[in-house]
Amino acid sequence: MDEGREAVGQDVAGAIAGDRDALRRLWQEHRRWVATILIAHKPRECEVEDLLQAVAVQVVRKIGQLRDAGAFRPWLRTIAINAARAEGRKISRRGPTLRLAGETEGAANGSPVDGADEAGRLMELARELPESYREPLLMRCARGMSYRQIGAILDLPETTIETRIARGRRMLRELAGGERAPAGAGKSGKRPGRWSVVV
Repeated sequence: MDEGREAVGQDVAGAIAGDRDALRRLWQEHRRWVATILIAHKPRECEVEDLLQAVAVQVVRKIGQLRDAGAFRPWLRTIAINAARAEGRKISRRGPTLRLAGETEGAANGSPVDGADEAGRLMELARELPESYREPLLMRCARGMSYRQIGAILDLPETTIETRIARGRRMLRELAGGERAPAGAGKSGKRPGRWSVVV
């Protein structure tokens, strides 16, 4: 684990100094969780791959401006969030997208629509969570990242990450049940078994 962090630290230092191979390795190492950050913040209409390309361009342009190699992950997260939000502003200026009657979002994006696709439905429900819960929950559930890894990226203690993920899962179960449990309801909120494996 320490060797892995040391290697990443060396690659960050190399990338800052202009080593393109080090920068390529860094991007490959971090691309998956950057995608998770983008999913947590992007507008529904935007493709993750397009945003990943935009983030990669910004990283190449700005890596030389990074002063602290230890701040690489928070710096990269900020670039990803800014890219997602910038795209959201563009979409809001363009106005709503016209769709054929009965056409679903998946069909509009060219992906097959499966009414039983719980993963897709869960992702849509996750968009309704507050950002402070949505982001760590997706990192944990979609990417399998540890509390420690998530805490390092979000600059939060592991205990805070654990609490937010637990609360995020509870809120997601309540949303999946088709109702929001009242404040302080605790375990009385509706939690259908079909979602328990996923969340």
